[in-house]
Amino acid sequence: MMGLYPGYGLSPAERLRRHTYSVVGAFAAVSFTTVLIPLGFITSKFGPIDLVGRVPRLLLALGFVGLLLLPPLVQGLARWGLWRLGIWGRPVVVIGNKDTGTRTVKLLEEEWVLGYAPAALIDRGLTLSGQLLNGRSHEEAMTQVENLARRGGVDTIIFATPYIRPSHLAPLVSRASRSFRHVLLISNLGGITNSAVTARDLAGTLAVEIKYNLLNPWARRAKRILDFGATVVGGALVLPFLLVIALLVYAESGKPIFYTDWRLGKNGVPFPCIKFRTMVPGAEAVLELMLAEDAGLREEYVKYHKLRADPRVTRVGRFLRSTSLDELPQLWNVLRGEMSLVGPRPYLPRESGDIGDARDEILRVPPGVTGPWQVSGRNHASFTNRVEMDIHYVRDWSVWLDLVLLASTVRALFVDRGAY
Repeated sequence: MMGLYPGYGLSPAERLRRHTYSVVGAFAAVSFTTVLIPLGFITSKFGPIDLVGRVPRLLLALGFVGLLLLPPLVQGLARWGLWRLGIWGRPVVVIGNKDTGTRTVKLLEEEWVLGYAPAALIDRGLTLSGQLLNGRSHEEAMTQVENLARRGGVDTIIFATPYIRPSHLAPLVSRASRSFRHVLLISNLGGITNSAVTARDLAGTLAVEIKYNLLNPWARRAKRILDFGATVVGGALVLPFLLVIALLVYAESGKPIFYTDWRLGKNGVPFPCIKFRTMVPGAEAVLELMLAEDAGLREEYVKYHKLRADPRVTRVGRFLRSTSLDELPQLWNVLRGEMSLVGPRPYLPRESGDIGDARDEILRVPPGVTGPWQVSGRNHASFTNRVEMDIHYVRDWSVWLDLVLLASTVRALFVDRGAY
């Protein structure tokens, strides 16, 4: 099934892409067969096969949709349960210094969906599990690593040594390849973090091809079609909730029901971003007074560009923010083409300078109603971390990533990871 089982090392977006192609391919074969049967190309010894008559087209359509949606959900729950039990996951040995090695182990533990379970961390000086191997040569240390692989059944090693000289790395990789079936190298390509990366063999020279999907006009059209179609269908479904929320806002604090704020859109063009009002009227003036009088609040606002215990937020507003329901009116911005369902967060014009050198790259695409900041720690992340997440999204974008983030947003709404 296109490498889906056990699926180690696959991101959720890549796993979804492979699953979709598998289902579409299978149903394409079935559809092709139903064409050949009436033409008489496929028969049995009992006569023509009436497959189309026996299987209603509606049932085939429901089966197609069911196979698209249900297996990823069931597989995700199964992987999570098996991971918790310590059954699913490929044990790996990580080699790296105190900084890169520890960071890699932490990343693998947080991103458990990749299926890599760190079994040991060895520093670049070849320190094994905190036990110093002082006085031992690299040869002796690698022998210890190989023994670990044999005893523990580990067949994967990750070299988290992005800045080591190739002349020093090559012998270690060559030695590791004798005991480890899978050898992963973390590159020193800096901020290039793109899942659309393909290794190319240029006459014996390793080259890395990086594809930026957002430069593909067909990909941009597909994103717009997804935005418009999902918004029309979703908007019709949530319309009753919009009316109820509007009544709650009005009942608590009167008019206006909606709050319009200018945000930076595609190419830095400002647009009016619509939300349900969650603060008391005149909130901006209240904020300026609060920041002028309280140094602690001022420091918090500079770091996060928001306040955790903001006294300006109403009771209804606090609920709307915790569930992100205050952002539902932004579906209108999506229909107008000012926003996308998924994208970077909509930045305030005054935050333009704080974005830094990544400003032009992030503003190449419309901001999103949801995005990586909504499902990766959400409002606990600092402003700098949110910018880094947006950069990664723009560079890594695909339709599959958008679908994964939309599904993850729904999950985050029910989990309530602390939006404020």
